[in-house]
Amino acid sequence: METLNTQRPVGDLRPGDHAWLAYAHPDEQSRVLGDFVYSGLDAGEKIICVTDTLPRLLPGLLTRHEIDVTPFAEAGHLSVIPWNKACVLDGYCDPGQMAKTLEREIDKALDQKFNRVRITADMTWAAGLPGGSDFMLGCDHEVDSMVGPSTSVTAICQVDRRGCTPGALDALRSTHEVLVEVNPEYDDGVLKITRTYEPHGLRLEGEIDSARHAAFTHTLTSVSDPRSEVHLELGRLRFIDLGALNLIGTPAMRLTRGNGLVLDNPSPDLETVIQMVGFHRFPGITRGHGWRSQ
Repeated sequence: METLNTQRPVGDLRPGDHAWLAYAHPDEQSRVLGDFVYSGLDAGEKIICVTDTLPRLLPGLLTRHEIDVTPFAEAGHLSVIPWNKACVLDGYCDPGQMAKTLEREIDKALDQKFNRVRITADMTWAAGLPGGSDFMLGCDHEVDSMVGPSTSVTAICQVDRRGCTPGALDALRSTHEVLVEVNPEYDDGVLKITRTYEPHGLRLEGEIDSARHAAFTHTLTSVSDPRSEVHLELGRLRFIDLGALNLIGTPAMRLTRGNGLVLDNPSPDLETVIQMVGFHRFPGITRGHGWRSQ
């Protein structure tokens, strides 16, 4: 049976969430995992990371938050467990052993008087192994049985999607109700702008009016990349004023260093406005997915 997925920013995760991150770029992993671990430490929660990475090299902590978490590991606020210690039993990777390891670590955290626990598990290493997909699925089922009913534990399972087959990604995705994504670049309740990685660009939600031109310009500049186009996902954008359209139609070409913008999935009303203004014909702007007329 297919699971209905809920997409949720990492900052909105809550106890009982067993979230899935199939990242397309190291920056995406850093933004999600760095914010997840940092926020947990800041809130006085216990962090359990199943990974072969050293504490000080955990994604996003030094680069985004300028913090070396080694002292937290030494003090017992952060536990980093290598995979061979977490899941190997009699020379084989065993999801049941993984479950026992996590149960032991959660019990230890409660004994240490932590009220909440955050778990991350980087499964990328297993993706290319014979039987790796079955092992990852088994681990996910074990984690879900622990986290789903919990009022104190939150978990993110992660994998580099570039190392997985499409079939394996679909199967792993279906075992998670929550798909975690980066926190928005901007969100004032009227306009929300979120960075996307596949494709590279921004997802725009809500309304862009004159009060939000500066925020839009800033975030568009931040995703400028001389190596690729910038996609603007418009499917959830209800309104955009002519000033913001001008920001897309002319200065945007300089902001993206001549690589251009791809406009995806405009609503019928927005497509009508874009066609009427005619700026979709400007050099450097491309109509992407979801247009009624090409």
